[in-house]
Amino acid sequence: MAPRKIIIDTDPGQDDAVAILLALASPEDVDVLGITAVAGNVPLELTAKNARIICELAGKTDVPVFAGCDRPLGRDLVTAEHVHGKTGLDGPSLSDPQMPLQEQHAVDFIIETVSAHDTGTITLCPLGPLTNVATAFQRAPDIVEKVQQIVLMGGAYFEVGNITPTAEFNIYVDPEAADIVFKSGVDIVVMPLDVTHKALVTKPRNDAFRALGTPVGVAVAEMTDFFERFDKEKYGSAGAPLHDPCVTAYLIRPDLFTGRHVNVEVETSSDLTIGMTVADWWRVTGRPANAMFMGDIDADGFFGLLTERLARL
Repeated sequence: MAPRKIIIDTDPGQDDAVAILLALASPEDVDVLGITAVAGNVPLELTAKNARIICELAGKTDVPVFAGCDRPLGRDLVTAEHVHGKTGLDGPSLSDPQMPLQEQHAVDFIIETVSAHDTGTITLCPLGPLTNVATAFQRAPDIVEKVQQIVLMGGAYFEVGNITPTAEFNIYVDPEAADIVFKSGVDIVVMPLDVTHKALVTKPRNDAFRALGTPVGVAVAEMTDFFERFDKEKYGSAGAPLHDPCVTAYLIRPDLFTGRHVNVEVETSSDLTIGMTVADWWRVTGRPANAMFMGDIDADGFFGLLTERLARL
């Protein structure tokens, strides 16, 4: 089969970086048409910079990077430097990028690219807040039916929230955008905290990255060394969850994941539960299913894939 054509929409973030590296290391499975940056973990100026740093780390400077929306649709931006550090990629020492940022706005790139390709041939892979994707759908509603699939990291159900008691960060930052995307009718696959919290970078797994002995392997290990301190203190877990690489891994090895096709709605008005992804896991509402909501992962298979592919870069 030909590799899937994808657009990675991202707010790097150490785990975003690993997701991008996995995609760039897997050309037989995914064809990265472009990377679109959005404000999220850190402000847009840094996410657009970080995306280019990652491409250069991978030696893939031909992948175009576009800057997108610098704030949510109708809210002030909430960022996560407390997790990712002031740059978003704290941990390794990485040089400023030399490759240029594209002049075209990320939203225009998404619209133009989906429009130019046959229906059902472009997959959108959001790793951060859904502002760019929702804005593209609002500006060009005719592209919605052309999108093959959206595979995103965001939300939670049984794991509830990581930025508030009830909300996962990506959805919480721009719940209105998430609401637009989940109501779009596109085939959606969701990697929620329920899955990503089972993809833990334990010491042996991180040692395997470092043992690759390459700039990529060492950088990934150093990124994880940095941001795992937050998760281990918060959750008492054995390591940091690698959230966003679950998206890329699904495109390569969907058999690593299991879930249910259920209805998912996003809370946009409650002060108490704003940004909550209300997943009808037990199918009690009668509302039509709109997303494949993943619930489990083969973690050993996931880290085996990750280590094998990162060794290529």
